[in-house]
Amino acid sequence: MNTPATRPHHKIWPSRLPRELVLPETSLWFNLEVSATRFPQRAAYRFLGRPLLYAELKGQAEALAGWLQAHGVGKGDRVIVFLQNCPQYAVAVHAILRADAVVVPVNPMNKADEFGHYVTDSGARIAITSADLAGIVAEADSRLPEAQRLRHLVATRYADALPESIDPAERPNDAILQWLQADPPLPAGTLRWNEVLASGHAPGAHTAQPDDLALLPYTSGTTGMPKGCMHTHRTLMHNVFGASQWGHSGPETVSLGVVPMFHITGFVYGVLSSPAGGATTIILPRWDRELAGRLFARHRVTHWTCIPTMIIDLMASPNFASFDLSSLRYLSGGGAAMPFAVAERLQKEFGITFAEGYGLTETAAPTHANPPERAKLQCLGIPIFGTDSRIVDPETLAELPPGEIGEIVTHGPMVFKGYWGHPEATRAAFIQIDGKPFFRTGDLGRMDEEGYFFMTDRLKRMINASGFKVWPSEVELLLFKCPAVQEACVISARDAYRGETVKAVVVLRAEARGTTAEQDIIDWARDHMAAYKVPRFVEFVDVLPKSGSGKVMWRLLQEKEAAAAS
Repeated sequence: MNTPATRPHHKIWPSRLPRELVLPETSLWFNLEVSATRFPQRAAYRFLGRPLLYAELKGQAEALAGWLQAHGVGKGDRVIVFLQNCPQYAVAVHAILRADAVVVPVNPMNKADEFGHYVTDSGARIAITSADLAGIVAEADSRLPEAQRLRHLVATRYADALPESIDPAERPNDAILQWLQADPPLPAGTLRWNEVLASGHAPGAHTAQPDDLALLPYTSGTTGMPKGCMHTHRTLMHNVFGASQWGHSGPETVSLGVVPMFHITGFVYGVLSSPAGGATTIILPRWDRELAGRLFARHRVTHWTCIPTMIIDLMASPNFASFDLSSLRYLSGGGAAMPFAVAERLQKEFGITFAEGYGLTETAAPTHANPPERAKLQCLGIPIFGTDSRIVDPETLAELPPGEIGEIVTHGPMVFKGYWGHPEATRAAFIQIDGKPFFRTGDLGRMDEEGYFFMTDRLKRMINASGFKVWPSEVELLLFKCPAVQEACVISARDAYRGETVKAVVVLRAEARGTTAEQDIIDWARDHMAAYKVPRFVEFVDVLPKSGSGKVMWRLLQEKEAAAAS
């Protein structure tokens, strides 16, 4: 077997790149402080035409940090951020970091039935959200025991960051614009964002160290509710600075920020890495292909990290021929497979190579990436700076040679420190190889002779719907709350656009049989879970197949679905 010093990908390693990174021994907040000092009048973000300058980003973050500390947030305390993409997201994150606290990003698609878990599990006592989502937070919070409830809820309007008048070239579609400009009533006791920033509290000394906890993003596993992944300033710092090295980015970079900021990829690239390098991010609050197409030319976008379905949708626009992508220098992404024909078209028509990458919430986004100058299509790439990845037999854990399929395991500086409050799950997630801890990804893949990795399947029971990770066990737990459902098993189904989608195989309660339709289950799910988790298909059965120990044999149902689809 190859030793770490002679891994196959080192033979084709780009000469422009160092093998390992030398990281700052500072906090993530210090990155913004440096950029705001260097480029105070440069736009850190643009939101439908309105800039947020680096000096303004730093000033607003300090004001919010002072308020957080004045209201009981101390070192290591967790603060929830529950927002769609907007400049306030970056302000909130940097304020929490400035206050020596921990960011808990929560998917804004979550409903009240889902949200309460993030409050109780993280122990957060303050949440920052938007006016349209404040009701969800308040409803979820009201259901919790009083001792576990939030102490404060801060809500912003997206309109707070909009220009007074929007240039037609920056204008989103009518539905998105109406949503952005709305000012719904707030639940009693909710504090307004602008009033909080104007409260006049100065933050105390910044004391966070590289190995202090900084981020607690949630992910699920094969069983149970979502678990928080513990990331320190140091584990995040690696990919923050690695992004600029790998993708040729710097202060001149203009990126399109449309990947959701709550997602680990959007968080690392759009919220942390871009400000650290003094770059400018053009924020899209939601995907709008026509607006995205116009913004490439208007702002001379140079970098775009995205999900392949966004590219597919952009190319399907009737106006695609008029979109000017000539400024784009670096196109990267992951989260879902890029169809070969689409990647080939990008190369032939535009000279753009889609540099696919691979990573997980547990690894602060990428552990693997394709070098732009030597990318392979439909490939996860090679292990990035200082990262050692292997393919092992999932049963024996023995390392496998190139070409053989096994589980991808990774050791690297971006790997998380464990699951918050779940020491057993943490222990199960790691194995020892050559005296080093390797994280078990649960993904099956192979490595070619040059050290490029390819995905083949998953060990974990997960559905990948346009890059959104859906954990069947979580959807099942929610479906059991439906009055009509006796039992449910969630599997993946093929989807021409999303790649995979959610299917629920349901046993109805006796009193619901004959009066409940498949659409009734779907409608109930829409009201109680995030839209991407909602089953697109429901199949009623009399019984679910079970093993001798009584466990539902989900794999049997999955294989049956796959056979029917083919």
